[in-house]
Amino acid sequence: MGFENTRFVIIGAAGGIGSALARRLKAHGAQPILLGRSAEKLVPLGEELGAPTHALDASKAEALEQAVAAFGPINGIVNCAGSILLKPVHLTTETEWHQTIETNLTTAYATVRAGVKALGSAGGSIVLCASAAARTGFANHEAIAAAKGGVIGLTLSAAATYAPRNIRVNCVAPGLVDTPLAARITANEAARKASSAMHALGRIGRPEDVASAIAWLLDPENNWVTGQILGVDGGLGTLRGR
Repeated sequence: MGFENTRFVIIGAAGGIGSALARRLKAHGAQPILLGRSAEKLVPLGEELGAPTHALDASKAEALEQAVAAFGPINGIVNCAGSILLKPVHLTTETEWHQTIETNLTTAYATVRAGVKALGSAGGSIVLCASAAARTGFANHEAIAAAKGGVIGLTLSAAATYAPRNIRVNCVAPGLVDTPLAARITANEAARKASSAMHALGRIGRPEDVASAIAWLLDPENNWVTGQILGVDGGLGTLRGR
Protein backbone atom coordinates (compact mmCIF):
# COMPACT_ATOMS: atom_id res chain seq x y z
CA MET A 1 0.00 0.00 0.00
CA GLY A 2 1.22 3.49 -0.84
CA PHE A 3 0.38 5.31 2.38
CA GLU A 4 3.73 6.82 3.33
CA ASN A 5 3.43 10.52 4.19
CA THR A 6 -0.35 10.59 3.64
CA ARG A 7 -3.07 12.06 5.86
CA PHE A 8 -6.70 10.95 6.00
CA VAL A 9 -9.70 12.34 7.86
CA ILE A 10 -12.01 9.68 9.33
CA ILE A 11 -15.51 10.78 10.38
CA GLY A 12 -17.09 8.40 12.87
CA ALA A 13 -13.59 7.33 13.83
CA ALA A 14 -14.53 5.97 17.25
CA GLY A 15 -16.99 3.44 15.85
CA GLY A 16 -16.19 -0.18 15.03
CA ILE A 17 -15.31 0.33 11.37
CA GLY A 18 -13.81 3.80 11.85
CA SER A 19 -11.43 2.67 14.59
CA ALA A 20 -10.40 -0.43 12.62
CA LEU A 21 -9.66 1.81 9.64
CA ALA A 22 -7.66 4.26 11.75
CA ARG A 23 -5.49 1.44 13.10
CA ARG A 24 -4.98 -0.03 9.63
CA LEU A 25 -3.95 3.31 8.11
CA LYS A 26 -1.57 4.03 10.98
CA ALA A 27 0.01 0.57 10.65
CA HIS A 28 0.71 1.27 6.97
CA GLY A 29 2.37 4.63 7.53
CA ALA A 30 -0.51 7.07 7.15
CA GLN A 31 -1.60 9.72 9.63
CA PRO A 32 -5.29 9.33 10.55
CA ILE A 33 -7.20 12.40 11.72
CA LEU A 34 -10.05 11.34 14.00
CA LEU A 35 -13.43 13.09 13.98
CA GLY A 36 -16.71 12.13 15.65
CA ARG A 37 -19.44 13.17 18.04
CA SER A 38 -17.87 11.95 21.28
CA ALA A 39 -14.60 13.39 22.57
CA GLU A 40 -14.77 10.78 25.35
CA LYS A 41 -14.49 8.00 22.76
CA LEU A 42 -12.10 9.77 20.39
CA VAL A 43 -9.41 10.82 22.86
CA PRO A 44 -8.30 7.29 23.94
CA LEU A 45 -8.04 6.22 20.28
CA GLY A 46 -6.10 9.38 19.47
CA GLU A 47 -3.69 8.70 22.31
CA GLU A 48 -3.25 5.10 21.19
CA LEU A 49 -2.43 6.09 17.62
CA GLY A 50 -0.75 9.44 18.20
CA ALA A 51 -3.48 10.98 16.07
CA PRO A 52 -5.25 14.35 16.33
CA THR A 53 -8.92 14.33 17.31
CA HIS A 54 -11.84 16.73 17.02
CA ALA A 55 -15.39 16.26 18.35
CA LEU A 56 -18.26 17.67 16.28
CA ASP A 57 -21.60 16.91 14.68
CA ALA A 58 -20.61 15.90 11.14
CA SER A 59 -24.08 16.63 9.79
CA LYS A 60 -23.31 20.35 10.19
CA ALA A 61 -21.58 20.98 6.87
CA GLU A 62 -20.00 24.32 7.68
CA ALA A 63 -18.57 23.11 11.01
CA LEU A 64 -17.15 20.02 9.34
CA GLU A 65 -15.66 22.05 6.51
CA GLN A 66 -13.92 24.36 8.96
CA ALA A 67 -12.63 21.48 11.10
CA VAL A 68 -11.18 19.60 8.11
CA ALA A 69 -9.58 22.75 6.72
CA ALA A 70 -7.93 23.44 10.08
CA PHE A 71 -5.92 20.22 9.86
CA GLY A 72 -4.18 21.34 6.69
CA PRO A 73 -3.51 19.31 3.54
CA ILE A 74 -5.09 15.87 3.37
CA ASN A 75 -5.05 13.01 0.89
CA GLY A 76 -8.53 11.71 1.55
CA ILE A 77 -11.63 11.70 3.73
CA VAL A 78 -13.96 8.90 4.84
CA ASN A 79 -17.43 9.00 6.34
CA CYS A 80 -18.00 6.06 8.69
CA ALA A 81 -20.81 7.76 10.61
CA GLY A 82 -24.10 5.90 10.53
CA SER A 83 -27.02 4.35 12.35
CA ILE A 84 -29.29 1.32 12.15
CA LEU A 85 -33.08 1.60 12.31
CA LEU A 86 -35.08 -1.58 11.70
CA LYS A 87 -38.74 -0.59 11.53
CA PRO A 88 -41.48 -0.72 8.91
CA VAL A 89 -42.32 2.70 7.56
CA HIS A 90 -45.75 2.86 9.23
CA LEU A 91 -44.09 2.53 12.64
CA THR A 92 -41.24 4.94 11.91
CA THR A 93 -41.79 8.33 13.51
CA GLU A 94 -40.96 11.55 11.71
CA THR A 95 -38.22 12.16 14.28
CA GLU A 96 -36.68 8.74 13.58
CA TRP A 97 -36.90 9.35 9.82
CA HIS A 98 -35.17 12.72 10.01
CA GLN A 99 -32.51 11.41 12.41
CA THR A 100 -31.76 8.50 10.07
CA ILE A 101 -31.44 10.77 7.05
CA GLU A 102 -29.30 13.27 8.96
CA THR A 103 -26.93 10.69 10.45
CA ASN A 104 -26.42 8.73 7.24
CA LEU A 105 -27.10 10.93 4.21
CA THR A 106 -26.54 14.47 5.46
CA THR A 107 -23.17 13.51 6.94
CA ALA A 108 -22.23 12.01 3.57
CA TYR A 109 -23.14 15.27 1.81
CA ALA A 110 -21.12 17.24 4.35
CA THR A 111 -18.18 14.85 3.90
CA VAL A 112 -18.12 15.33 0.14
CA ARG A 113 -18.44 19.09 0.48
CA ALA A 114 -15.63 19.35 3.03
CA GLY A 115 -13.49 16.82 1.21
CA VAL A 116 -13.70 18.50 -2.18
CA LYS A 117 -12.64 21.82 -0.72
CA ALA A 118 -9.81 20.35 1.38
CA LEU A 119 -8.40 18.15 -1.40
CA GLY A 120 -8.32 21.06 -3.84
CA SER A 121 -6.27 20.87 -7.01
CA ALA A 122 -4.08 18.05 -5.70
CA GLY A 123 -6.98 15.61 -5.83
CA GLY A 124 -7.39 12.56 -3.65
CA SER A 125 -10.00 10.11 -2.41
CA ILE A 126 -13.42 10.37 -0.79
CA VAL A 127 -15.05 7.20 0.54
CA LEU A 128 -18.64 6.96 1.81
CA CYS A 129 -20.49 4.10 3.50
CA ALA A 130 -23.81 2.79 2.21
CA SER A 131 -25.36 -0.60 2.94
CA ALA A 132 -26.37 -3.83 1.23
CA ALA A 133 -29.90 -2.82 2.29
CA ALA A 134 -29.79 0.04 -0.23
CA ARG A 135 -29.48 -2.40 -3.14
CA THR A 136 -31.59 -5.35 -1.96
CA GLY A 137 -35.09 -5.15 -0.53
CA PHE A 138 -35.04 -6.23 3.11
CA ALA A 139 -38.19 -5.96 5.22
CA ASN A 140 -38.30 -3.26 7.91
CA HIS A 141 -35.35 -1.31 6.46
CA GLU A 142 -37.25 1.54 4.76
CA ALA A 143 -35.62 4.53 6.46
CA ILE A 144 -32.06 3.23 6.46
CA ALA A 145 -32.43 1.87 2.91
CA ALA A 146 -33.63 5.28 1.72
CA ALA A 147 -30.77 7.08 3.44
CA LYS A 148 -28.10 4.70 2.18
CA GLY A 149 -29.66 4.67 -1.29
CA GLY A 150 -29.14 8.42 -1.27
CA VAL A 151 -25.49 7.86 -0.36
CA ILE A 152 -25.09 5.66 -3.45
CA GLY A 153 -26.65 8.31 -5.68
CA LEU A 154 -24.46 10.99 -4.12
CA THR A 155 -21.36 8.85 -4.70
CA LEU A 156 -22.06 8.34 -8.40
CA SER A 157 -22.94 11.95 -9.14
CA ALA A 158 -20.02 13.41 -7.16
CA ALA A 159 -17.63 10.97 -8.81
CA ALA A 160 -18.70 12.30 -12.21
CA THR A 161 -18.58 15.94 -11.12
CA TYR A 162 -15.12 15.87 -9.54
CA ALA A 163 -13.28 13.39 -11.76
CA PRO A 164 -11.82 16.27 -13.84
CA ARG A 165 -10.23 17.51 -10.61
CA ASN A 166 -8.68 14.08 -9.94
CA ILE A 167 -10.91 13.56 -6.90
CA ARG A 168 -12.08 9.96 -6.69
CA VAL A 169 -15.40 9.25 -4.96
CA ASN A 170 -16.28 5.67 -4.04
CA CYS A 171 -18.50 3.86 -1.59
CA VAL A 172 -18.58 0.61 0.37
CA ALA A 173 -21.88 -1.18 0.96
CA PRO A 174 -21.45 -3.54 3.93
CA GLY A 175 -23.70 -6.29 5.15
CA LEU A 176 -24.24 -6.76 8.87
CA VAL A 177 -20.97 -6.07 10.70
CA ASP A 178 -20.13 -7.00 14.30
CA THR A 179 -19.80 -3.48 15.72
CA PRO A 180 -21.20 -1.76 18.83
CA LEU A 181 -23.77 -0.15 16.53
CA ALA A 182 -25.15 -3.58 15.62
CA ALA A 183 -25.00 -4.99 19.16
CA ARG A 184 -28.78 -5.07 19.52
CA ILE A 185 -28.80 -7.67 16.73
CA THR A 186 -25.52 -9.50 17.26
CA ALA A 187 -25.88 -9.86 21.05
CA ASN A 188 -28.96 -12.03 20.57
CA GLU A 189 -27.76 -15.52 19.66
CA ALA A 190 -30.84 -16.43 17.62
CA ALA A 191 -30.76 -13.15 15.69
CA ARG A 192 -27.02 -13.49 15.13
CA LYS A 193 -27.41 -17.02 13.80
CA ALA A 194 -30.26 -15.99 11.48
CA SER A 195 -28.29 -12.99 10.23
CA SER A 196 -25.19 -15.10 9.58
CA ALA A 197 -27.28 -17.52 7.53
CA MET A 198 -28.45 -14.67 5.28
CA HIS A 199 -24.86 -14.05 4.17
CA ALA A 200 -23.68 -16.54 1.54
CA LEU A 201 -20.28 -16.84 3.24
CA GLY A 202 -22.01 -17.94 6.42
CA ARG A 203 -20.94 -15.23 8.84
CA ILE A 204 -21.50 -11.59 9.63
CA GLY A 205 -18.71 -9.17 8.92
CA ARG A 206 -15.83 -8.00 11.07
CA PRO A 207 -14.93 -4.31 11.20
CA GLU A 208 -11.56 -5.19 9.68
CA ASP A 209 -13.29 -6.63 6.61
CA VAL A 210 -14.79 -3.25 5.75
CA ALA A 211 -11.75 -1.25 6.90
CA SER A 212 -9.57 -3.23 4.50
CA ALA A 213 -11.83 -2.35 1.56
CA ILE A 214 -11.96 1.33 2.51
CA ALA A 215 -8.17 1.45 2.81
CA TRP A 216 -7.90 -0.05 -0.67
CA LEU A 217 -10.14 2.67 -2.08
CA LEU A 218 -8.13 5.35 -0.29
CA ASP A 219 -4.78 4.01 -1.45
CA PRO A 220 -3.15 6.41 -3.95
CA GLU A 221 -1.89 3.36 -5.83
CA ASN A 222 -5.50 2.63 -6.84
CA ASN A 223 -5.93 5.99 -8.52
CA TRP A 224 -7.92 4.72 -11.53
CA VAL A 225 -10.92 3.68 -9.43
CA THR A 226 -13.85 6.05 -9.02
CA GLY A 227 -17.65 5.93 -8.98
CA GLN A 228 -17.70 2.39 -7.56
CA ILE A 229 -20.08 0.87 -5.02
CA LEU A 230 -18.12 -1.97 -3.45
CA GLY A 231 -20.23 -4.61 -1.72
CA VAL A 232 -18.33 -5.82 1.34
CA ASP A 233 -21.16 -7.99 2.52
CA GLY A 234 -20.38 -11.71 2.48
CA GLY A 235 -22.57 -11.95 -0.61
CA LEU A 236 -25.66 -10.56 1.16
CA GLY A 237 -26.48 -8.01 -1.52
CA THR A 238 -26.20 -10.31 -4.53
CA LEU A 239 -26.22 -13.99 -3.53
CA ARG A 240 -28.53 -16.42 -1.81
CA GLY A 241 -27.01 -19.32 0.10
CA ARG A 242 -28.10 -22.91 -0.25
